[in-house]
Amino acid sequence: MTADTYVDRARSRVRDEQEAVRAKQDAFEQFIDHVSSLPAATVPSGTGVTATVGTQFQTDDQCRAVRNAFEETIRPHSCETVEDPEPLLQTIKAEFTESIAAALASTTPTTFSPEIKRAILTEANSRQTETAALLQALDTELDSLETAAETVTEITGWLVDSNERPLTDCGFDALRRRHEQLATYREHCDTLARERQTDLQRTTSQTLDAGIRHRELVAYLYRAFPVDHPVLATAVRLDSLCAGCQRTVREHLVRRV
Repeated sequence: MTADTYVDRARSRVRDEQEAVRAKQDAFEQFIDHVSSLPAATVPSGTGVTATVGTQFQTDDQCRAVRNAFEETIRPHSCETVEDPEPLLQTIKAEFTESIAAALASTTPTTFSPEIKRAILTEANSRQTETAALLQALDTELDSLETAAETVTEITGWLVDSNERPLTDCGFDALRRRHEQLATYREHCDTLARERQTDLQRTTSQTLDAGIRHRELVAYLYRAFPVDHPVLATAVRLDSLCAGCQRTVREHLVRRV
């Protein structure tokens, strides 16, 4: 039966995303550790993130080391969904800020000052916090899907088993019990839909800055699906199936009276 396909696909999609996000979280951790270990040069105060030293372009060894560390750790995970290859500095700009990307450019006469190092680590830690919030949101989504799957599996399993016995072989009491069971399952579908709507209204985060609206997460996760909301679509589909079965059972009950 195809009624549970969307929920099953959604669970697989979330597990794949969890794996990718955990890998990116590890990449941020490695990058932060590497940058933290680099010594910062002493520069005059007030120079800011895009400080320059002289008029001749020079490549700072530490800045090169930061670029290499970013390319080896974060970039592979940042560019997973990018169709065309992009320059390294463009990826740095996308993950951090334009000023950091400019400061790390080989054509910029920048010294790896304490200010620059602090700015890079601040952005990296901020992105890591966002990644942790995303993982938390994905955990919440998977829990919701697992709960939905239990209901879906129970109903679809019962429908499959019931269909193996023709209604013409059922007596009045058996038909009545089947009708009541279908009514119960329709209530389960309604409960599933209402609980899912509640889940979609939530914001998963411990901090406001890293807040993730669950409805936005769902839109991102299932953008390639044929339906926008796999759980709601499944609940509606199952309810429709149960309603159709109820009508057929009622027709047989009427004939028995």
